[in-house]
Amino acid sequence: MQANGAGQGQDSELSCLNNSAQNGESSSAGGAHTNVNGLSTTNNGNSVSNNIGIPAASNNAVSSDANSVKKKKRLSQSEEDVIRLIGQHLHDLGLNQTMDLLMQESGCRLEHPSATKFSNHVVEGEWDKAESDLNELKALMHSPSAIVVSPTVLQLRMKFLLLQQKYLEYLEDAKILEALQVLRAELTPLKYNTERIHILSGYLMCSHAEDLRAKAEWEGKGTASRTKLLDKLQTYLPPSVMLPPRRLQTLLRQAVELQRERCLYHNTKLDSGLDSVSLLLDHACSRKQFPCYTQQILTEHCNEVWFCKFSNDGTKLATGSKDTTVIVWHVNTSHQLKLMKTLEGHAYGVSYLAWSPDDTYLIACGPDDCSELWLWNVQTGELRTKMSQSHEDSLTSVAWNPDGKRFVTGGQRGQFYQCDLDGNLLDSWEGVRVQCLWCLGDARTVLASDTHQRIRGYNFEDLTDRNIVQEDHPIMSFTVSKNGRLALLNVATQGVHLWDLHDRVLVRKYQGVTQGFYTIHSCFGGHNEDFIASGSEDHKVYIWHRRSELPIAELTGHTRTVNCVSWNPVVPGLLASASDDGTVRIWGPAPFLDVQDAEGLNECCSMDS
Repeated sequence: MQANGAGQGQDSELSCLNNSAQNGESSSAGGAHTNVNGLSTTNNGNSVSNNIGIPAASNNAVSSDANSVKKKKRLSQSEEDVIRLIGQHLHDLGLNQTMDLLMQESGCRLEHPSATKFSNHVVEGEWDKAESDLNELKALMHSPSAIVVSPTVLQLRMKFLLLQQKYLEYLEDAKILEALQVLRAELTPLKYNTERIHILSGYLMCSHAEDLRAKAEWEGKGTASRTKLLDKLQTYLPPSVMLPPRRLQTLLRQAVELQRERCLYHNTKLDSGLDSVSLLLDHACSRKQFPCYTQQILTEHCNEVWFCKFSNDGTKLATGSKDTTVIVWHVNTSHQLKLMKTLEGHAYGVSYLAWSPDDTYLIACGPDDCSELWLWNVQTGELRTKMSQSHEDSLTSVAWNPDGKRFVTGGQRGQFYQCDLDGNLLDSWEGVRVQCLWCLGDARTVLASDTHQRIRGYNFEDLTDRNIVQEDHPIMSFTVSKNGRLALLNVATQGVHLWDLHDRVLVRKYQGVTQGFYTIHSCFGGHNEDFIASGSEDHKVYIWHRRSELPIAELTGHTRTVNCVSWNPVVPGLLASASDDGTVRIWGPAPFLDVQDAEGLNECCSMDS
C-alpha cells in the first residue's frame, strides 16, 4: 500500500532498501539489519548467516551476490507489497528464518524499526518504553479517516489506549495504588475521552479479577489483550510503517467473498474462514446444486392450488386449494414431503395461509366473497377459532404480529381488523380496502397494500398511517424480507418489483415473468435470501438472483398458471410451487451429483437456464 501524510516521503526508507542495491551495494550492507520484533540480526557487510544451519558464504560468494544484485531490476511498489505480505504471513506462522531470508534477498523491510521496537514493547507490557516510542512514531502517523487529524491528536489517542491497558493490568494484579496513579496522574491530565475515564474509574469497585474482565469486556493481562491492543494502535500508522494485522488473510478472504457474491448459483452457508475453501481454484457453484429440478409432485388436491407456504422452522408445508381443503405436509430429513394432516370444513376455497411465529397455529383465508377466517391448531388438527365479524366482510389476507398473540386481517370491502387468538376484535381501521398485509418486526407497524396502488404503514397504537410505496398499477400481492428492509411486489401487468422500504425507492424490476390481473405470490429465499422466485401466468416458475434483473432459471413442468411459490427458510435447496393444474411441485438440486458437482467445481455459474 502507498503511504500518505507524513510517512509518504519515507516510503523508500520504510519498506525497501533497493536504492542501495542499485548503487552496487548489498542490501544488508552498511551495518547490522534488525528484522521484525528483533527476531534476528544480519551481517556486517562481509558475510551472511542464513540462520538455518548452512555455512555462511565466503567473501567470493558475497561479491558474486553483490554483482547479481546489480543486475536485479528495482521492485515495483506492488511487488514490494506482496513480499511484505508474504513476510508477515511467514512470521505469523512462526517461520521466522524463512522470513529473514526473504527480506534479505529482496532487500525489503517488513516494518519500520521504530514500529518493530514499539510492537515488542507493547507485547512485553513495557509501557514506559512503548510511550517513549510514540514520540519517534509521531512523524510517521497519519489520519485513518477522510477527515485530516493532526499527528498530535493521533499520538494522544494511541497514548490513551496504552495507558488504559496499563491501568487495567494494574487493577487485575490488585495493585490499586499504582492503578490510581495511572488514572489520576496520567490518564486524566490527557483531557481526552472523559466519559471513558469515568467508566474506567468505576472498575476500581470490582471485587475480583473475573468481575473486572467481565465488566470491562477485556481478555485480561497477557498476550491476547496486548495483541488486540496492538491491532487497534496499528490503525493510526500508515501501512508502510506497520502492516495491518493478518493482512494477507484479509485480502484472500475478501477475494473469496467477492467470488461468492458474483456466483449466481451460490446457495449455501460456508465458513467465513479460509480453511473451508480452496485458494487454488476460483469459486464456482454448479446449476445442478440449485433447486431447478422436480423432486416431487404432490397431487392430493382435487382442484386448483392457490397457495403454499413453508413453516418458519422449515419442517412443514401448508397448501390451500379451491377444493376448500388445507393440507399440511411434513418435510422429513431427506427433504421428502409426506401428508401429515388435512384440514377440512372451509366454506370457500383457501387462497391465503399464514403460520404463527412458533408454527403452532395456521390461519386460512378465502377468496373475495369469503367473510370467514379459520385459525387451526396444526399439531392437534383442531379448529381453534372461526372468525366472522359480518357477512358483508371480505377477509382475504392475514398477517401475524411477531408476539404470536395477535393478528391482523382484512379485505377489499373496507375491513381492517386486529384480533386475538380467540377472534376477539382488538382494533379496527375503517375504510381501508386491503389487498395484502404484513406485520413488521417492531410489533407496531402493519403494512397494507390497497386499491390505490400503494403500500401504507399503519400503527394501531397511536393510530397513525403513512405512505411507503406508490406504484402506477395495482399491487396484487407483496412480501417482506426477514430484516424488514426490502419488499417484493407482484404488480399487475408489470411483473415483480423490489422496493427498499427504508429509503422508499424502487430498487429493481425483474424481467421475464408474465403477470396479468391474477394474484400471484412471489418470495425471497435461498441462503441469506439472495434469491427471488415467482410464479407466472405462462405456467413457469422464475428465479432471479436478487441483484440481477434477468432470470437465472425458468422452471417448467406445470401446465397452468403458477399461483404461488415458497422457499424453505431452513433448507436453501428446497422450493415449492402451487398451480391451477391442481399440483404442488417440490423443486431441489439434481438427483445425482458427481464428486465435482457436489463440491461446486465442475462448471462456472452462467445465465443459462
